[in-house]
Amino acid sequence: MSKARLVITAVTIEKRPVSEVARSYGVSRSWLYELLARYRLEGEAAFEPRSRRPASSPSAIGADAAELIARLRKELDGQGLDAGPHTIAWHLQAHHGLKVSPATVHRHLARAGLAAPQPRKRPRSSWTRFAAEQPNELRQSDFTHWPLAGGETAEILAWVDDHSRYILSLTAHMPVTGQDVVEAFRAACAAHGAPAATLTDNGLVFTTRLLPSSPANALEKELARLGVTRKNGKPSHPQTQGKVERLHQTLKRRLARQPPAPDLPALQGQLGQFADEYNHRRPHRSLDRKTPAAAYAARPKAAPAPDAARPSTRTGQVGSNGTITHSHDGRRHHIALGRRHAGTAVLVISAGPAIQIADPATGEILRELTIDPTRDYQPTGAPPGRTRKNPTPEM
Repeated sequence: MSKARLVITAVTIEKRPVSEVARSYGVSRSWLYELLARYRLEGEAAFEPRSRRPASSPSAIGADAAELIARLRKELDGQGLDAGPHTIAWHLQAHHGLKVSPATVHRHLARAGLAAPQPRKRPRSSWTRFAAEQPNELRQSDFTHWPLAGGETAEILAWVDDHSRYILSLTAHMPVTGQDVVEAFRAACAAHGAPAATLTDNGLVFTTRLLPSSPANALEKELARLGVTRKNGKPSHPQTQGKVERLHQTLKRRLARQPPAPDLPALQGQLGQFADEYNHRRPHRSLDRKTPAAAYAARPKAAPAPDAARPSTRTGQVGSNGTITHSHDGRRHHIALGRRHAGTAVLVISAGPAIQIADPATGEILRELTIDPTRDYQPTGAPPGRTRKNPTPEM
């Protein structure tokens, strides 16, 4: 017998007080009074299970809105653009005046069979994220491959602003040369100003730093001429250039939805259309749903540092105690790297108090720090007895 029948029987048949029955069966008096009223009105039907669905749903969207969600999903996906719930919700509000939560969008996509199952992903709390504070503070570049209709493979070179993800240059080549990189960089500087720093991988069109006794290449000379700080990622670690790598994924998804370009001019036309859409009409999740163009224009732009703040480079050797000595502002400081590096040669790159210590053979950053001028010894920050390895921070 259900509890509802027991309490009703106790009150109506046994004539026990409501307060006593509620206390004996561990139920509230308000629920018991409600059940009694329902029993007197409906009889045995009062004991049937009832739906918990609310009588009304004032926040539910109409059929027209649900149809619009499905249409936007198909249109955006068909163009190779992001078609997730957050993006659809942004389009609904920006272009149709409808404010719908991403959760509601996802629910209607699932009901329509348009929600693609997602594999389990690494939790966002485990990510190490970095973004420049200002436009032009850091400019990333890389190139990727894309097939033409005739079977040839073109290469697409991108320069993108780290702070805003704004595409500064997107050009097609066959293949990318060092001179192409410099010309694209100069064109971006002419249109948007020179950046304070650049970040690229170690491809020979970007740097010759890993080749012993090799002279600087065209880009390195151009950066030195402008006073732009050059940064290169750890070899075989493309995550460092994560923003331009992610841009390539988005670009390829868009190109895959279009007819293959027969030649470079046709591909360049597709790249121009993509860059215009990406910069000015595509909300970016990491930018709080702003477009890259809006984020790029929202803050003052950085610029190359004056001569006094430009980085200088020297070689050195780690001492037997795991430290290397560095002079800053007339004072010598001992920078800890750990005893495992004792006796090894290192490259010390300094720009004022900002220090990078790298392996000269591989380019791996062993430690980055800002000198504390009040201390002679600059510890690693690791617990006593342990040595912390400082990987290159994700850019």
